[in-house]
Amino acid sequence: MTTEIKVPSLGESVAEATVTKWLKQPGEAVEIDEPVAELETDKITLEVNAPADGTLAEILVQEGANVPVGAVLGRIAEGAPLAEAPHPPADAGPSLSPLARGEGLSSPSPRSRGEGWGEGNAAALQRSGPAVRKLIEESGLDTARITPTGPGGRISKADLIALRAPASPPPAPSALVNEREVRVRMTRLRRRIAERLKAAQNTAAMLTTFNEIDMTEAIALRERWRDAFEKKHNVRLGFMSIFVKAAIVALKELPAVNAEIDGDDIVYKNHYDIGVAVGLEQGLVVPVVRDADRMSFAEVEQAIAGLARKARDGKLAIDDLSGGTFTITNGGVYGSLMSTPILNPPQSGILGMHKIERRPVALGARVEIRPMMYVALSYDHRIVDGREAVSFLVRIKECVEDPSRILIDV
Repeated sequence: MTTEIKVPSLGESVAEATVTKWLKQPGEAVEIDEPVAELETDKITLEVNAPADGTLAEILVQEGANVPVGAVLGRIAEGAPLAEAPHPPADAGPSLSPLARGEGLSSPSPRSRGEGWGEGNAAALQRSGPAVRKLIEESGLDTARITPTGPGGRISKADLIALRAPASPPPAPSALVNEREVRVRMTRLRRRIAERLKAAQNTAAMLTTFNEIDMTEAIALRERWRDAFEKKHNVRLGFMSIFVKAAIVALKELPAVNAEIDGDDIVYKNHYDIGVAVGLEQGLVVPVVRDADRMSFAEVEQAIAGLARKARDGKLAIDDLSGGTFTITNGGVYGSLMSTPILNPPQSGILGMHKIERRPVALGARVEIRPMMYVALSYDHRIVDGREAVSFLVRIKECVEDPSRILIDV
């Protein structure tokens, strides 16, 4: 008896996915709920778990193929794998296809399984994104020579480009990373990002306004309470919770920035689900902190940390990414001094944070060196007027420059 491995529900409006990687091969033992394959949609990368204990009997859909929801990816046979020959006997009957017997399938090399690379790089590979792993496999790179420099010890695309491909055996020309050009097919996530960004430019009347914030008080607050905060709540105190809370104050006072257009209607949201952009190797994702207005600073930091961890581990669900009312993105973590963020449709506003830079600032008749941050608000001018946009950023500035305003609601 066999059990089918099917493509799970991918969430609202998502009907198709791409098989990016098989984590198990025919003949290998699997346990119920153990990940056996990775799928990529236009929103997230997710794992498909085994629906039963047994042995992976056959793979029906190869890596790179597109599959609809409910499609059968493979089958699991009852019982443990044979101890000797990986192939079943010739009289096993017609119930097992040539794929199940291992015919027509190339046996995965040590590189594709993370074997023979040394424990450090094998772990780094497992933490890396599907696009990086796929490029490594296609190019035949000697991963023992890779020095991971990505966040959390991951292997980044830059690490691959910096490494010369081995001379033998020669991989396909399109996969060589030491050629003058490298051609890699866009992932579903990257294609979706491109479509949404272009749609935002084509649909919304997008405009951006800027301001600058003196971060002196916010930095002092964090320094004063950082150790006690982390000890009590088991999460670091960052600036993001301050900006989330400041944004909620401003959104309540200027509700158009928390609204969206639906046909001929404007939908005003009385809930505050704040999207926080997270940069990954595969592209930018925006998980949502639900009902952030009901959370404490610690709960906001915990929610952001948890979502960021899920994003890096490829564990985000569709619900984690849908339904946001306003977005915050922080280009400052990459060193950006100033930028123009693009709207996250159908939202009407996005706040861009940037690098804190010490600059001379005129304070009355004197000049002081202060830690300053440029902030940007991109907004849909169809809903939000210039006066509202400027007032919104001014309110953000007031709350961040004096965080006690948030606590006493002034």
